[in-house]
Order: sequence, then C-alpha cells, then structure tokens
Amino acid sequence: MPQLGFLSRVREACLDLLFPRDCMLTGVPVDNPPWRYLSPAALQSLPRVQAPFCDTCGYPFSGMLAGARRCSHCEELDPAFGRGRTAMLAKGNARSLIIDLKYHKAVWLAEDLARLIATTPGYPEHLRGAVLVPVPLHPRRERWRGYNQSRLVLEKLVRLLPQDNLALADILVRTRDTPTQTRLDRAHRATNIKGAFALRAGAVPDLARRHVVFDDVFTTGATLNACCMVLADAGVTTVDIASLAHG
Repeated sequence: MPQLGFLSRVREACLDLLFPRDCMLTGVPVDNPPWRYLSPAALQSLPRVQAPFCDTCGYPFSGMLAGARRCSHCEELDPAFGRGRTAMLAKGNARSLIIDLKYHKAVWLAEDLARLIATTPGYPEHLRGAVLVPVPLHPRRERWRGYNQSRLVLEKLVRLLPQDNLALADILVRTRDTPTQTRLDRAHRATNIKGAFALRAGAVPDLARRHVVFDDVFTTGATLNACCMVLADAGVTTVDIASLAHG
C-alpha cells in the first residue's frame, strides 16, 4: 500500500507537469502545493472565520468578547449539541466553491476544501479524537448526485489529519426526501426536517467516544440539530457539530 501511494503521487506530479491545473476561482495556474485547485489569490479571497466566534455554531463576532456567547442564529435553536466550528462564511467565492462541489460535480475540490478546514486555527483541535458523522442525503438524491458532498470532504479530512485519531462513521440515514431547505425560514426548516433522519440499520455508535456531526453548510442549524437528536436518542452522550461554511 505505501508503494501504491508513492506511485500515485509520482503519477500526479507527472500529470501536473504536463497539464498544469488552473485555479477554480482565478483561472491562473496553481503553483502553491499542496493546494490543488486554489491559488494564493483565491485563498486570500475566501471569508475565513477567525475568533471570536459563537461557541455553539462557530459564526464569527466582530470585536472582542469576554466569556462564552451564543449568536443570534443559535438563540432560538435549542441545540441538541454542545459546541460547533465552521471554516468560512458561505458567501462570495466560498459559496461558489460549495455550489460547484454540491451541484456541478466538482468532486476534485473536496481535498482543497478539506484542507481549508485542516488549516483553520482551532478547527483540528475541535475535531481531535472524534467520530465524524456526515449528514446523510436521501438515497434517491445521492444516486442522482453520485456522492454525498459532506462524506466526500470528511474522507479527505481524515487522511489530512492522521495524527488526530479521527474516525469516519456513516451511521445516519435520511428516511424522507424532504424538499430543499434553501428558501425556507427557520420555523419551516425545522418542520420540514423533523423526523427525516434515523440511525442506519445495524449501526452501533461508539458510546465511549465524542461524535461530531458534519454538514457542508450551517444555515439555521435545523438539519444538524435533527441529526444530533438521533445520536443523543441512541445514547451518545457528547455530540458536537462542524461545518465547512456558515450562512
């Protein structure tokens, strides 16, 4: 296996030499390894999240804060989870990347998006030692798309952070193919998603470990919260959340 990994890296290096990759956002050749499809200018343009931020969902505050704070997104959520982190705000170029991955089959972006998480200060520490649980798609939607974007990013992330003792557990299923949440307000999102998730048949959560439920975008938190409720009902005592972007 190590030999295969080495040969794969050599093959990629040769392909990069013959066919230089262009940045997904700027169109210029990417020459800043290990990034594959994001140039320095593109990385600089992304609205990365820095402290201080909401302890519950990771949304950034402006200015300095003393003590724990919960943002307006979480005040009415009544979260079934403890703490959360996010890497970017879902606007501008960050939103474009997420749309490309989610709807335009740009699966090659998954590694760079995972690297954005891995290089966000404090984010790897938030995940350390956790069981990572991707928010599931309904089987019909996943067949149509061909992949679950949240699981895809987590698969790359686990490989990028081998020292953090992460485990990927695809233990949730979506039991209802709910209408898109995009145009729904907070109340309707919660109603739309209620009862839409369950523990996968035969899945047994590792109750001795902390679980972190991951979604590509945190908007109102209704989807992540519904997934966390399923894990709590299954006996998982410590559940947190994480997202690639917020907004």
